[in-house]
Amino acid sequence: MHVTRGKMIKPQKTVIYGPEGVGKSTFASQFPDALFIDTEDSTVNLDVARLDKPSSWTMLMSEIEYVRTNPEICKTLIIDTADWAERLCIEHICSKAQVDGIEGWGYGKGYVYLEEEFGRFLNKLQEIIEVGINVVVTAHAEIKKIEQPEEIGGFDHWQLKLEKKTAPLLKEWSDILLFANYKVFVVNVDNQGAAKGKNKAQGGKRIMYTTHTPWWDAKNRHGLPDELPFEYQAIAHCIPQTTTKQESKAEPKPEQKSIFLDDDPALKRNDSTTTTQQSEPEPPKQEEQPKQPEQPKTQWQPPKALEGVPKPLADLMTANQVTIEEIQQAVSSRGYYPKNTPIANYDPQFINGVLVGAWGQVFQMIKDFRDDLPF
Repeated sequence: MHVTRGKMIKPQKTVIYGPEGVGKSTFASQFPDALFIDTEDSTVNLDVARLDKPSSWTMLMSEIEYVRTNPEICKTLIIDTADWAERLCIEHICSKAQVDGIEGWGYGKGYVYLEEEFGRFLNKLQEIIEVGINVVVTAHAEIKKIEQPEEIGGFDHWQLKLEKKTAPLLKEWSDILLFANYKVFVVNVDNQGAAKGKNKAQGGKRIMYTTHTPWWDAKNRHGLPDELPFEYQAIAHCIPQTTTKQESKAEPKPEQKSIFLDDDPALKRNDSTTTTQQSEPEPPKQEEQPKQPEQPKTQWQPPKALEGVPKPLADLMTANQVTIEEIQQAVSSRGYYPKNTPIANYDPQFINGVLVGAWGQVFQMIKDFRDDLPF
């Protein structure tokens, strides 16, 4: 057993939630070397690095896996936002089970399946942490009325705009949970007292809360003040400037001596018995031919026929350079449709539930077909 002591500097799992327009995406963009997976096009007006907008849950998970296997591309991965990602997750599990909605199973089973799949999503993000990359997840906020049996009446509570089983998972997973909102002051304008007089709301400064209260969820493990201005510099000291790039110093190579010169005693002696060999004249140098300019590599272009393919499937085909003929071959080999059936004629539930929902198996089958080609 190995015992360690003291603080450990590790990438942070940060969750930022708040009402729309408060500036969650802008705040997240200030994290070190940020890369967005934008599920709702909220960064189109920001000068940030981003991957393609995922049109399916499978594509979202594939993009996270791409970052895990290429950790040098960023220092912070941002999922913007969790509630829109949850929509993709719901569509995914419903398509695979061929039900109309999350309530289609009955008895709350749909929410259990959602919890399991969303847990796999958080495990995937944990793998990002383990390769040395910070993870930020943004989410919208909603107000819910809280009723406590031992108290008279209820009170309003800000919480993550997620389903009842996925919200606790995200809160427990995070190291830092920040609630961002506008701070509003209520001022009595006619000096008759708050109970009788006319009150007016003022202020609107953006702030963030870092600890839990009855009115919102928040937490941190860094001893932050309860309330801070909604600026990245207020928590910058909590976020390590992690990097996965290994900068190794090149060790000086030892001088290599030729064994033919050092071990030959005849060449070491400097006497009259040593015969000197006349060096052969060097052949004339050939004029170097001018280098031809390198031809730009042609990128794989999706065929125009993909315009008729549903976008979730078309995005996966484009990302993995899969042709329509390869999809048709894979589908026909399992007996779903004849080989020449256009993809546009496939049942939408089959496309979403099988081709998109089980894309990993479909693509592996296509790669097997490619390996079996005789040329």
